Amino acid sequence: MGGGLILRYMWMVGLFAIVGNNWGAVEGAGECGQLDPELLIYKLASCAPSSQDKSVEVPPKCCGLMQKIRTSCLCAIILSKEAKSLGLNPAVAGTVPKRCKIAGRPRGYKCGAYVVE
Repeated sequence: MGGGLILRYMWMVGLFAIVGNNWGAVEGAGECGQLDPELLIYKLASCAPSSQDKSVEVPPKCCGLMQKIRTSCLCAIILSKEAKSLGLNPAVAGTVPKRCKIAGRPRGYKCGAYVVE
């Protein structure tokens, strides 16, 4: 009986490990997975000043966030209604990743009428 219990326990641990490893890979249909670009813009609050004026230096916190976000998701955020209502300048916001000097970042991503550099 002890061996059967151990085997069941190991099976359950293995199952949770498999499900846990794949849970993060599940993505929604949108550019930001299951997250709403209209709300994600608030996570990028540290980027706001440099997204409105090219002469404003991009803060390190903003650049750290830029390393984690996919370009297609950034585009969705830049073009969101919320970004527009907050006065974000899409042409300037698209330059933030380049100004962060992130190595290996895709350049020239077409984002509506704008380009994410």
